[in-house]
Amino acid sequence: MRTSFDYMNPAIPPGLKHVDVPLVRATPENFKDYGTIVTEPRSHPVEIVTWPAQGWRAIDEGTGNEGGYMDGTFRFWWQGDILYGENEAVNDRYILGWSTDPVRASSQNSNPDRSQLLIWHANYHPDGGQLFYPNDGTPFVAALANTGDDMKPEDWLAFYCDGSFGICLHPGIWHEAIAPLSDEARFYDKQGAVHARVSADFPREFGCLLSVPLTVPENS
Repeated sequence: MRTSFDYMNPAIPPGLKHVDVPLVRATPENFKDYGTIVTEPRSHPVEIVTWPAQGWRAIDEGTGNEGGYMDGTFRFWWQGDILYGENEAVNDRYILGWSTDPVRASSQNSNPDRSQLLIWHANYHPDGGQLFYPNDGTPFVAALANTGDDMKPEDWLAFYCDGSFGICLHPGIWHEAIAPLSDEARFYDKQGAVHARVSADFPREFGCLLSVPLTVPENS
């Protein structure tokens, strides 16, 4: 069994390569393999996956998917070079990444260049989807992959969202929360109540960090 991650104190080795993630502007068409665009977050459905059968007998119809969802506020804030997140819906807090190499990153940096986010970890939820909606219209970037357990760093794509809508991820979509294009932001979060996580550790699995651009895509 995998041990739990220390999300607030990740041990990042020095000398990691940075893998650039391409950036596109999110549209209903290019986002459909990852999830749906959200304009009414409170009523937007979040998909819940039926519990898998343990053998040849099927799960009874109408059962195995009754856990519902949890919702609450997902807070994001920068301290110098470090982006933190707190998901109040599931009572978790994280270091999501850094604006510069974590070996040099400082929470005291008063003039950081936040044109990128270097992420060390990602996960997906096999039991249900997850919804993020900006409470104050903050633009944000969501880095995602849709490749199952054989995910590789080059499979990732970053979606720029201008703050006029949110997103709801399908179950099984790799992600690391989202990254607001502001010093701090609050998002409405809704997700499956079971909240199972399947995780990847980029430094230890691939010897890298993912570099997610925190900019507006060109020609947009």
